Amino acid sequence: MQLPYVYRVTKYDPAERDEHGRYTGTEDTVSDHGETETACLQAVEAFAAGAGIDRLSIREPQIPSLVHFGVEPPLDDFGLDAFFPTGLTGFHDGAEVPLGVGLELVRLMLRGSGAWCRLEAEGAFAVHVGWDQYLYVGSGRPCDEALTRTRALGLFPERLDASPYDVETDTNSIQRPADDDFWAALHQAVAMSRAGVLEETYLEGASRWHRLTCDTINTVRAGISPRARLAVWPDLSCDIDAVLSALPTEGLVECVWQDKDGRMHSAVADADEFTEPAAWMSGAEAAALLSVYADERVPLFTAVMPDSDGVVRARWQTEPTPSDLNWAFLTTLHRGETVSGTVTHIADFGVTFVDIGGFEAMINVPELSWRPINFPTDVVSVGQEITAEILDVDLTRERVSLSLKALHEDPMQSLTGQIGRTIVGRVTELVPLGAFVRIEDVENGFEGLVPRSELTAEPSETPQLGTQVGDALLVKIVDIDLVRRRIALSHRQAISEL
Repeated sequence: MQLPYVYRVTKYDPAERDEHGRYTGTEDTVSDHGETETACLQAVEAFAAGAGIDRLSIREPQIPSLVHFGVEPPLDDFGLDAFFPTGLTGFHDGAEVPLGVGLELVRLMLRGSGAWCRLEAEGAFAVHVGWDQYLYVGSGRPCDEALTRTRALGLFPERLDASPYDVETDTNSIQRPADDDFWAALHQAVAMSRAGVLEETYLEGASRWHRLTCDTINTVRAGISPRARLAVWPDLSCDIDAVLSALPTEGLVECVWQDKDGRMHSAVADADEFTEPAAWMSGAEAAALLSVYADERVPLFTAVMPDSDGVVRARWQTEPTPSDLNWAFLTTLHRGETVSGTVTHIADFGVTFVDIGGFEAMINVPELSWRPINFPTDVVSVGQEITAEILDVDLTRERVSLSLKALHEDPMQSLTGQIGRTIVGRVTELVPLGAFVRIEDVENGFEGLVPRSELTAEPSETPQLGTQVGDALLVKIVDIDLVRRRIALSHRQAISEL
């Protein structure tokens, strides 16, 4: 939600800017750790009082992952250990802190210690720091008293439409929640040996790694940080020498490995210092190399942890993988809906695959036709455009089942009116149980079974198969079972009624 009153609060006099808006004065761009820094915090406190808030939520927390870009030397734990005794995992998206702690976090950002976040009270207040100590404050209420206080502190508040650091969220973007369906899909991928490692980014710039088995997934899930970003990767390799031999000749690479005690580690190595990975992985149980470059770093699938009510409120986005795109598409499909597509191929085992907008759905043989068929090509052909009904959408296995016959009337239904009638049919097959007889005068007409006991004219006669395939046979339609797709016939009853 965009707050209506947004201000940039600085120690830089707007009069000392050139025609391009660049500051030309003499103020230093680092914190003085003194009066000016204190004035900034007092200004934030005044805006917060005007908005009527005393607690703030941490949003988009981050620390530098590779290189420290702060203007001051980095602190141990980036100065966060005093406020989050459980470690960096406490500095997570959505964590609530008192206003006093929020002001201290603003102090850390003003000093450029490396840790950064937005601090918000939804719909009422927001504050964060930009480069060169530019302070951005937003409020849901008019801020006259806070503005007066800020000017009295020797600072310069300037009204803006929005902070240049605001998060731009794409409502049409793909964001998969790490819900029950996600964990079921992960369990399936691990069981099939497609996946074996979970990367948990609990704040921007900091990750934990988990090696998975079907027995440990639930334990891992229970320990994931709130609103964490998750990425699923293939399992590590136990051939450490092969992993090391695949080190690139230039650039950066992330090494992930598991030691003999089962602990997971990761570190980024440079091509100029590739003696380090060998030392890191010495004695490792298993390892893998991952690119650090976005266009090459493609996991199997991704997700973001939802809140306890199932809603994903974290605003950071994962880069959608092919599996994520499939998931997003499948969530738009529902049982009973009609879809159109093109037959792409027909498998040797009979399943027909249909492209329904970039995703291949499948039709099993029994769903192609109400009538008996020998092979799918009796009904469809590759390249044919078809329309079918969705029978099932399986998000876990990424499968969609279709039915061609569901869009047509069952012709067997019309035959139920002929129960009790006597007709002449053609014998199509002889089996130990009796004879199959086609009761419709079409090539793929329905067939019924005449049991051996019903092939004789009299019950006392010894049942024998005296007929041959192709013979015409007088039969009575005794019953039609639409559920089991069975038609019961009798030659004996048809003869006895002549």
